[in-house]
Amino acid sequence: MKKSILFGLLVLLLTACGGKTQKNNQESSGVTETKTQFADASTVNVYYFHGKQRCKTCIAVGDVTEKTIKELYADNSHVKFIEVKTDEEQNASLVEKYEVTWNALIITKGDNSIDITDKAFANAVNSPENLKDLIKTEVDKRL
Repeated sequence: MKKSILFGLLVLLLTACGGKTQKNNQESSGVTETKTQFADASTVNVYYFHGKQRCKTCIAVGDVTEKTIKELYADNSHVKFIEVKTDEEQNASLVEKYEVTWNALIITKGDNSIDITDKAFANAVNSPENLKDLIKTEVDKRL
């Protein structure tokens, strides 16, 4: 019973968010170029992967993450928030590297990465402070 409910919720969320495998990209609104960040192993990259369609929770994950990085690491050039559109061909190698098939929140430094997508989606809308704390903890571990 639990599995069928969880599966139903997953299908609903994937449908609402346009959950199909897509290619990556990032927006130009002050977001660092993906090509530069992909090669820089001295930087902690906070990648928010998403497609064209985003639900309320998807948007909240991106907003909380971007706000957290800007607030806590504005003076640290070694921490970058990178919004990556998964439907753009230029980001295909990044999507492939992190095996992204839907939305994802991944924090990396070189080969050290953690996927916090599940926790991000569980907290972004109702407990954004928990997500902020998680992001800070994982970024700080990599500094």
